[in-house]
Amino acid sequence: MKNFMVDQSLKELTEHRTVVLPIACYETTINQNINGYIPLHWHDEFQFVLIVKGEAIFQINEENITVQEGEGLFINSGCLHMAKDKNDSDCAYICLNVSPGFVLSQELYTTHVNPYMQATNIPFLLLEPKELWAKNILDSIMKINQLIKQNPPYFEIDISLHLTLIWKNLIINGIELEYEQTEVTKSHRMKQMLNWIHLHYPEKILLEDIARAGQLSRSECCRYFKRMLKKTPLNYVTDFRIQKSLMLLQQPESNVTDVAYQVDFNSTSYFIDKFRKSMNMTPLAYKKYKNTSPFVK
Repeated sequence: MKNFMVDQSLKELTEHRTVVLPIACYETTINQNINGYIPLHWHDEFQFVLIVKGEAIFQINEENITVQEGEGLFINSGCLHMAKDKNDSDCAYICLNVSPGFVLSQELYTTHVNPYMQATNIPFLLLEPKELWAKNILDSIMKINQLIKQNPPYFEIDISLHLTLIWKNLIINGIELEYEQTEVTKSHRMKQMLNWIHLHYPEKILLEDIARAGQLSRSECCRYFKRMLKKTPLNYVTDFRIQKSLMLLQQPESNVTDVAYQVDFNSTSYFIDKFRKSMNMTPLAYKKYKNTSPFVK
């Protein structure tokens, strides 16, 4: 998956369905993404990750965590997350996304699935193979990936069985569920501000505009971004504009000056400077590289 599509609210647009079941299971190499990393996004599906090569730094909501080869992650529904390669390790992982309503039967969903979706103290769980429950989950992720590749008779039933095993092992680790309305409100406000930026990035944006979208003061808005994204709101705007410029630069007829203005840089030289700091190359060099790279699309 080279081009990672999200909507204005950062909700992933990828269709999470690779078989007749409401799941997707695929292998991805982080640095082959158009951005060179997996950008910030969220989705309604649960996500299970198994690192098969290298190591990655995942950010889930406010927390950063390093995940090494052989380890994995459970990322809860609706949580903002992103991933970057660590130490140029050419990190690759299997990603399993599954609709919460498909994990267990409808009769068991209310009791055994929904409480975990709502729990604010489980944005993610690190899956370490030294823990038996986690090893069982990682093994099932691998088996589901193999089943989809091999397509044996009745493989959909086998996938359903492995999903049941995954969920049983996840809940038997004994974590105490907690629910805090303040955490829900924080997440909602952050998504509102990000959504506003993604709708208005081609326009002039002031800190007051972003804060108003989240119903916050300017200082509280800055605290949200520092805590969640480790950068200021306006630095995030600049980074997002650079991200949006990548697709534009890949169009054969585009030129650097036009792209700069399309993403609301009112100076080509300023755009080039910010682009170089973000991507370690100039926009023109990036354009030429993508025109000759096998990973253009």
